[in-house]
Amino acid sequence: MKDVLRRIEDYFLGRDRSPDMWAPDLVVEEPFAPPGQPRRYETRDEFAAATQAARDSFPVRFESLTWTAVHETADPEVLVLEYELGGTVLTTGKQASAPFVVVLRVRAGKIVHWREYQDKLAIAAALGEPVMTS
Repeated sequence: MKDVLRRIEDYFLGRDRSPDMWAPDLVVEEPFAPPGQPRRYETRDEFAAATQAARDSFPVRFESLTWTAVHETADPEVLVLEYELGGTVLTTGKQASAPFVVVLRVRAGKIVHWREYQDKLAIAAALGEPVMTS
């Protein structure tokens, strides 16, 4: 699994953007996606096509990924990962980070399922976007 963690780091930090770590039949779920954004992608190609423009225009240069916890489960294919992604907001120069949790399934060295939970408030605050609180 250490190889999978390294490849995830390389992907998010822009060192290797090849689709190599994703299985062709990849399923990606984002249960807390904002209104108007998909909560599920059914293949690697669908995910890559749908997220390419957003990734290219996202005003953050990611510079660090810190694993805060790696949880193995009773299912040897499933991991629960907690991590913090940090970087610089290109429009302001502000350094910020946000925590994430992902549940993933790895089969034959490829990620076949990725369910991610993001701290949307931390991301909005880092980008200087209005944060709604109740």
